Amino acid sequence: VQLMESGGGLVQPGGSLRLSCAASGLDLDYYAIGWFRQAPGQEREGVSCTSSSTMTDGSTFYADSVKGRFTVSRDNAKKMVYLQMHSLKPEDTAVYFCATAHLYHRCHGVEFPYDYWGQGTQVTVSS
Repeated sequence: VQLMESGGGLVQPGGSLRLSCAASGLDLDYYAIGWFRQAPGQEREGVSCTSSSTMTDGSTFYADSVKGRFTVSRDNAKKMVYLQMHSLKPEDTAVYFCATAHLYHRCHGVEFPYDYWGQGTQVTVSS
């Protein structure tokens, strides 16, 4: 199983970025997908969790720090999950990872015990 993040970069405060998550070895449609971030010298922070698209009543959760600014979406045809980030702040600077877990389909909160994650993509918010 491999997850692959892309779409990071340097953006000015107030700007937007869209991160993408792709996978090999599993079908993203059937898994809950989490995003978390890691800034230098800081603990890992869960950003969001979106339930499997097979869950008709599945939920998406966001950390309070990103609620209203970040949105997770899926493109089932492309087998991709996206993290759309708006109104970015310098404190959003971090390496962002998408993640999932074995047989994990429904989110119950922002974070969960991750089994798989990618190498991450760097997001830098700076003027």
